[in-house]
Amino acid sequence: ADIISTVEFNHTGELLATGDKGGRVVIFQREQESKNQPHRRGEYNVYSTFQSHEPEFDYLKSLEIEEKINKIRWLPQQNAAYFLLSTNDKTVKLWKVSERDKRPEGYNLKDEEGRLRDPSMITVLRVPVLRPMDLMVEATPRRVFANAHTYHINSISVNSDYETYMSADDLRINLWNFEITNQSFNIVDIKPANMEELTEVITAAEFHPHHCNTFVYSSSKGTIRLCDMRTAALCDRHAKFFEEPEDPSNRSFFSEIISSISDVKFSHSGRYIMTRDYLTVKVWDLNMENRPIETYQVHDYLRSKLCSLYENDCIFDKFECVWNGSDSVIMTGSYNNFFRMFDRNTKRDVTLEASRENSKPRAVLKPRKVCVGGKRRKDEISVDSLDFSKKILHTAWHPSENIIAVAATNNLYIFQDKVN
Repeated sequence: ADIISTVEFNHTGELLATGDKGGRVVIFQREQESKNQPHRRGEYNVYSTFQSHEPEFDYLKSLEIEEKINKIRWLPQQNAAYFLLSTNDKTVKLWKVSERDKRPEGYNLKDEEGRLRDPSMITVLRVPVLRPMDLMVEATPRRVFANAHTYHINSISVNSDYETYMSADDLRINLWNFEITNQSFNIVDIKPANMEELTEVITAAEFHPHHCNTFVYSSSKGTIRLCDMRTAALCDRHAKFFEEPEDPSNRSFFSEIISSISDVKFSHSGRYIMTRDYLTVKVWDLNMENRPIETYQVHDYLRSKLCSLYENDCIFDKFECVWNGSDSVIMTGSYNNFFRMFDRNTKRDVTLEASRENSKPRAVLKPRKVCVGGKRRKDEISVDSLDFSKKILHTAWHPSENIIAVAATNNLYIFQDKVN
């Protein structure tokens, strides 16, 4: 139940939220800098924990709805409270997280325990006062957006107008207003009239960071569609269609499975889209639809292992990908608790490992190498000894600093740049 299923920094990077398989949301807050312990800056400690979703049962379809949190998205902070969206397979909730450090005392109609007093006994008028108390962080559900998805929700994305957001499932994308919970607009519907003709599903969707009318969604066929909500109410006709022509020499039984896109992310600048499929990360320029401008091999050494990865279902794992704050480095996960970073400017890449054995606090991470066949050097690990049950699917990057959060099964690792 404590397997982490999503990780997300808020817009300032002061808070980090994780969701898990048991429907819980844990929020970490960054420690403020202190004079006597300058190296403590950047440590994140638990700020608030709450149960976001409970397991449910759909009686009409005889289906269990699991409580696992699929995605968390923060809203920009407007006042002292924080707001975030969390979703499981069916229901999106808007949570308010706020602090209380005072409590009212001295009511007229109630005694200290909160019981009502007999009005005939009240002879003096008291003015209630606010007394200080220990800091309490409360999470309250402000909105529940339910009953709009027939299929499982895979993405939510807050629009840059901060008034609306979208939720995407396998076949449809809905647009919501934050104030209205009982209706949503269906903006994409790829469900065929006859379900036997179904050839692809929606795998991820995201709004453009600056243009509130533009969004993209990716499909299991390895294509990305960019839609403009100004053209029509139902965005079934895309404005742009990104697809890389397949190399016939690489065609195999697994081609379709490994070309399915598991994550799509706009760069902070809004100029590029990054997509992750099973073996690669690709960066697309919004102005060029016929091929990506950059392709990075995440774990090409698995190409010969696809057969066994298909048998143990790992080939269907959905890896996410993230940009750093300046869009110059991208990060994504792999197996054996490895995660990869690619520097777009220098074209250098590195493999790092998030595991208990090698991450003592403030220890420097050593780059790892995987060798394929032939002689193995002593610090390399062979493909055959990789542990496919240890996978890093979810990562997050601080919006402005080099601090990353990496979820490895039920452990959350936070790494930061080496400071002298």
